[in-house]
Amino acid sequence: MKLNALWRHSNKLFKHSFALFTLSSLSFAAFAAPLDKSKIQFIGPLAENMQLKPFQTAQSDSIISNLLPQLQLPVANFSVFDKKHSWQPFNKINALTLGGLQALKFNIETTRFSQGTLTLKGIEQGQLFINGELQKADNSSYKLALNNGSHTAIIVAQQVANWHDVILDFAPKTPSDNITLSTSQTKRLSAKQLFDAPTISGLSLAPNSEHYITTTRRFNDKTLNQANNVTELKNTDNQTLYRFEAEQPSNLIWSPDNRFLVYLLNGELKQLNRKNLSIKTLSTRLEGASGFTFYNEHSVIFSWSNPASDKGNDKLTKHYKGLQDRWSYARSVSQVYMLDTQSGLIKTLSQGPLSHSFEDFNNKRGKLLMSRPVVAMQASTHPETELVELDLKSNKLTSLGKFKTFNQAKYANKDVYVVAGPDFKNGAGRALPKEMLANNYDGQLYLLTDGGKNVKALSKQFDPAIGRLSVLNNGDALLKVTEHDTQPLYLFDLSKQRFKKLNTGLDIVEQFSYSNERNIEILLSGTTASSPQQLKRFNISKNTAKIVWDSKPLSYANTYIPTLEEFNFTNKNGVEISGRVYIPNNLDKTKKHPALVYYYGGTSPVTRGFTGRYPFNLWAANGYVVYVIQPTGATGFGQKFSAQHVNAWGNYTSDDIIAGTQAFLNKYNYVDSKKVGNLGASYGGFMTMHLATKTDLFSASISHAGISNLTSYWGEGWWGYLYSGEASKNSFPWNNPELYSKHSPVFYADKVTTPMLLIHGDSDTNVPVGESLTMYTALKLLNKDVELIEYKGANHQIIARDQRFDWWNTMLAYFDKKLKNEPQWWDYLYPND
Repeated sequence: MKLNALWRHSNKLFKHSFALFTLSSLSFAAFAAPLDKSKIQFIGPLAENMQLKPFQTAQSDSIISNLLPQLQLPVANFSVFDKKHSWQPFNKINALTLGGLQALKFNIETTRFSQGTLTLKGIEQGQLFINGELQKADNSSYKLALNNGSHTAIIVAQQVANWHDVILDFAPKTPSDNITLSTSQTKRLSAKQLFDAPTISGLSLAPNSEHYITTTRRFNDKTLNQANNVTELKNTDNQTLYRFEAEQPSNLIWSPDNRFLVYLLNGELKQLNRKNLSIKTLSTRLEGASGFTFYNEHSVIFSWSNPASDKGNDKLTKHYKGLQDRWSYARSVSQVYMLDTQSGLIKTLSQGPLSHSFEDFNNKRGKLLMSRPVVAMQASTHPETELVELDLKSNKLTSLGKFKTFNQAKYANKDVYVVAGPDFKNGAGRALPKEMLANNYDGQLYLLTDGGKNVKALSKQFDPAIGRLSVLNNGDALLKVTEHDTQPLYLFDLSKQRFKKLNTGLDIVEQFSYSNERNIEILLSGTTASSPQQLKRFNISKNTAKIVWDSKPLSYANTYIPTLEEFNFTNKNGVEISGRVYIPNNLDKTKKHPALVYYYGGTSPVTRGFTGRYPFNLWAANGYVVYVIQPTGATGFGQKFSAQHVNAWGNYTSDDIIAGTQAFLNKYNYVDSKKVGNLGASYGGFMTMHLATKTDLFSASISHAGISNLTSYWGEGWWGYLYSGEASKNSFPWNNPELYSKHSPVFYADKVTTPMLLIHGDSDTNVPVGESLTMYTALKLLNKDVELIEYKGANHQIIARDQRFDWWNTMLAYFDKKLKNEPQWWDYLYPND
């Protein structure tokens, strides 16, 4: 009787066209309810006069696979063999049987991880695709496991005896497995969109700005972890003149006379004529060569690694010659060469046991800038770099100085720009009180004059951290900087000694290339926090940008993007701490919702990229209010702010995160203060562990590649001692043991009360996996709530597509379990058996 009552209740819901299937009784678990046909779209017959159906051929999978992308498009109609077809409601179909192919499409909305069985009744030959992935069938039944989000279901029907008999049943696994059929074309943001969307991975603008090159990268279910790259030569009308699809060129450069595009392909240097598109090989057997740049019309400078320098790696033992020998590439030696493009002759510009890095050239003066380590294996937390100048006529090498902090050098007419930390040249760039130690990751701009004898600090009063440096023909500098949580472009006017921000309209400039004509143009790509990648052309004199290419209509059309709000607060020291908040679409603010708090790793702020390894927009799309905070110690806010990262190891940062989270909860009163999670990576992973020993403010924590013991990280990570040279400046286990013990979370593991997930790549060379193993061991022995997930073969970052999706799912599933009381997703990914 109870089952019959439930059946009648279900029929009543169906008759009222309700598409929401809510099961409120345990006896409902095996109950199947038909899907509302008015919420399902139908198209067909497609190619009704075909002699054989695809399933009757050996190429069935390929035929359906090629049709699928068209079926997935959010369009009302399309043509097949010159016949126009339109999608229409399935409940309007009166046909008994049809020739060719037919397809059904419907959108599924889930508000939590949901499982169930979808059964296709009446379809004798058919295939089900969910979000483009073919589902495995068991007698026309499909077991579904749907993440929280929007899903597109496509059914390709090849043989149906009577369409009146076709019914789609869904049986939820448990009463909480709810799905909603939606007719809306607008969907929530998905992980596939963020990872698979086409992006500009490389760009270059011709010196006369008449042509440009872009490399577009995209992923899909067919190529899986293998990216599909296409490099194209285009004109100012954005028309493609030449395309590389199979083998991809690298090291693309333009000849100074604008006649040729030169590139490296399979160890050969090729020359493409821009006028007639003919190709000529300039040089072969260039394996290990990189960094090509034209010195003049017929000479190219490049770097070339010596493979012989790696010999001995196959021995049974490795004898360490210095600290850098922990790096797999430490004994590789690279030198600078010049190639004559007319004869193919190559000559050496540097030599010796030390690697030389090409920095810049000045062909009017016949000079070349290079940098090199002072000694091959330096035992120092701040290894010295020597900047040298080569006179190409006399082969005379002149030292411009040896520096403990150095990033980049470029000519500025007769002088030299240098990007380095505040301590460059005995602290020439310091804008700090005497008692404060500088953070040399905070890049500054300098001008070396008189052959390196004198230095002028150009950015002492400029708070953004200097990153990439390029120099225009007039000596002005084009700079990519970190400014708070943005990465804009600035122009430094050498004659007026002032910085000017370029109005690109982007929060994050990812790549840029510029012309050398009088009216300078810049080709650049980037994003904002709430809009995906765009390619733009920027006119410096007008300070205006024009969109050339936009990924939004290509991959994010009809997609809800979470709302973004700025949220700043003043900490106990009177310093404003900036942040931003991502809010899910259509959030019911009369209810309480879970939240996530994220903070920086290393000493760099969390930038406003639209996506990345930590997809804030995706988290918000899954129902979390996301607070990103920029605590004390980050670069881009001025030297005093970043200097507080030194010898702190969480002191100021943790105070800011705790105070910021409390201020966030006070303002956003629709956030459930008992359902707040926190997470970070690398130094941010350390912060997660550190916070867990100091506060019970958070209800669940995730540490990715975090540091649990400062001493072991300092001694074992490939760059541990170098990073510690800033983060633990002048402090070592023997002269400051308190810093290394009192700031190491594992020493206070007994204080942890927050459930914690530790994630680590088992091949991490930056922060070895032992850091998570150590904390896991401690928390397990203390009987704490802790989980550890290792990603096989992964280094410090999760790169591969399959691992990235699994990683994103793992983090959300863990927070769903701990913050939403929804353990099903986690249990599905990591069952106890």
